[in-house]
Amino acid sequence: MLVGLCEAVDARPYMRGHGARVGALSEAIALRLGWSGERLRRLRVGARLHDVGKLAVADELWHKPGRLTDAELALVQRHPAAGARMLSRLGELRFAIPYVLFHHERWDGAGYPSRRAGHAIPLEARILAVADAFDAMTSHRSYCDPFDTESALAEIQTCAGSQFDPIVADVFVELARNADRPLAAAAQQ
Repeated sequence: MLVGLCEAVDARPYMRGHGARVGALSEAIALRLGWSGERLRRLRVGARLHDVGKLAVADELWHKPGRLTDAELALVQRHPAAGARMLSRLGELRFAIPYVLFHHERWDGAGYPSRRAGHAIPLEARILAVADAFDAMTSHRSYCDPFDTESALAEIQTCAGSQFDPIVADVFVELARNADRPLAAAAQQ
């Protein structure tokens, strides 16, 4: 079941490899935070599935160049809840719901779908939020050119305490800047 869902998400050209990259980046953060064992295994699965709800959103919205209309944005912002509904029907994958449902929440409460803030956002989702944003910024998207690694890291630092958990953001930036090889390259493998 898990493999099928991951393959369905990866089959979309705009998503190819995204879940695996977010998983690798999230794992690096979690390891630095002392995670291990079952908690780390669940993170890997949750990261791979975090965008499963995008299967419920029309492909043309993901390919649209330029800005989305307010109505289109509202449709896109439904993907976390759609993904959580999908997983709620699959008993063995329900543990991944916090990753899927809350990865677009913001530290300052301005995110979606439920406008949770700070520690009310599960740590799993706070980790994914940073990894997901970094991968999105450094990947080609129909609506923008990719950032170089340093610009993406600077953006994460700028958004620490507003969009991102400041501790998670700091851990990620420190990891990325002090890695033996670029963290983005490590996530590609």
